[in-house]
Amino acid sequence: MINDNDTYEATEAFTRFLNVIKKLREPDGCPWDKEQTPLSMRRDLVEETFEAVDAITHDDASHAREELGDVLLNTIMISYMYEQKGDFKIADAINELAEKLIRRHPHVFPQSEGKACVTEKVTDSRQVLNQWDRIKENLEGRNTGSILDEVPQGFPPLLKAYKMQKKAGKRGFDWRDLQPVYDKITEELHEVEEARCSLERVKQESEKNSGITEPFEMKSNDKVNSAQLHLEEEIGDLLFAVVNYARHLGVDPETALNRTNRKFYQRFTFVEQQMKDAGIPMDYEHLKEEDEFWNEAKRRGL
Repeated sequence: MINDNDTYEATEAFTRFLNVIKKLREPDGCPWDKEQTPLSMRRDLVEETFEAVDAITHDDASHAREELGDVLLNTIMISYMYEQKGDFKIADAINELAEKLIRRHPHVFPQSEGKACVTEKVTDSRQVLNQWDRIKENLEGRNTGSILDEVPQGFPPLLKAYKMQKKAGKRGFDWRDLQPVYDKITEELHEVEEARCSLERVKQESEKNSGITEPFEMKSNDKVNSAQLHLEEEIGDLLFAVVNYARHLGVDPETALNRTNRKFYQRFTFVEQQMKDAGIPMDYEHLKEEDEFWNEAKRRGL
């Protein structure tokens, strides 16, 4: 049931928040905020989104509240920049979003124009997603030459691979069982090793003939460069296969890698501090001590 009091409080809070945003952008507002543009705010938006995802992952409600607020700040700040330029109003973006949600949920809103795309009674989330795609393609004119064209070109590579695989899967281009997905990783890993060995052979031959072994340098030769590019390609295939395996396991690879990055940071900085306190230099000669401190970090749950 909709709580009118909560709606009123949210409206009041948003109005206050929007007035703060406008004040920051006024001539006598904040110098930093006045200088920003939608393009300059892109990185902030991405970083705040990842921080919000991290807070949600750790089930930290108070932190999630703060980080989601930061995401809202960036979203509304950027929207207001467009409003100032006369491109569109914040109200336009919000109303368009509300209309889209109503249109894509005809099973919830009987008055929705999305009713024209209803082919079955919606009772589960799979049917909801199928209906969502039908409305996008048939009612909103989102039907492109390829379903993969729906994936934004500007997505980070890891996210783009994940989204393309999901899109292809909706067209039946997917494995039904998990084993061949896992086998593909093994296959690609072998191909990476073959490419690495091939690169080493080419570099050794190049060293004998010209003394140049590193790829892409000014004096490097085409054989070394080609071998390095082939290794790069095979590494890409391996990463793509791992992303696919994660998708089949219901794991978002961006979120998973972000968690690992955070974990690595915590453990490595612990090792750094312990080595410093013990007066031991961090180098190849003291890998044993570093490994011991790393295991201590793991035992501490870092």
